[in-house]
Amino acid sequence: MRSESRSARIQALVAEQAALRGARVGVVDVCTAAVAALPVGGAGLSAMSKSAASHPLCSTDDISEQLEELQLTLGEGPCVDAFLHGSAVLTPDLLTRELQDRWTVFADAALEAGARAVFALPLQIGAISPGVLDLYADVPTVLDAEELADALAFADLATLILLDARIDETGAPAGAEVADRGFEDLGGYRAEIDQATGILTVQLGVGIDEAFVRLRAYAYAQRRRLADVAADVVAHRLRLSPDSEPGQADDEA
Repeated sequence: MRSESRSARIQALVAEQAALRGARVGVVDVCTAAVAALPVGGAGLSAMSKSAASHPLCSTDDISEQLEELQLTLGEGPCVDAFLHGSAVLTPDLLTRELQDRWTVFADAALEAGARAVFALPLQIGAISPGVLDLYADVPTVLDAEELADALAFADLATLILLDARIDETGAPAGAEVADRGFEDLGGYRAEIDQATGILTVQLGVGIDEAFVRLRAYAYAQRRRLADVAADVVAHRLRLSPDSEPGQADDEA
């Protein structure tokens, strides 16, 4: 299939999902269209940066939401590898010994969440890489050549949509129509995590990177969403102590 016709077909599938929502096309429509078109059970997408924490943008079900949160919290998994190496990471079966050794914590946690296969596709245009599209299946699954090509086309379209959304967030021209992105507000999500990390640099007397590691470690140890822990830190309901273990709090209101 020619790339032009594949791209047009994928755009049409995504546009159909947006029409069902009655909204402009957003990355959530890419995720739902990919699930409908490919032999996968769910999809999630995270915005990622080499200079800041990654942030889940959307997911199609509870399992895909857990997978995005797990990789963000643990700092390991196919999504992280795909972003760091700039290439697709295809894992047909998380039960294989190689993957168990590669992602010692994520593999078991993902299996417990209900995923058996995970496919992570980096979002890229040239040197720009704003995130990763993750697809999962609850049984061992292999994508054939056509299915993989479609998955990569969904990732390409997600890249364009995500970069366009970020341009809008920096300030659209006066009177311009605001895009209905159909996913959790990236600015609010990121701001709260960044604010919590800043608070922890003071509480713990550490640099920004170490503060984020401690925030992430506490979220994982308590089996909580990173965003929820960050909200507690910002609201002063949670305080971490320099002397406490990474997963322990000095004080919880």
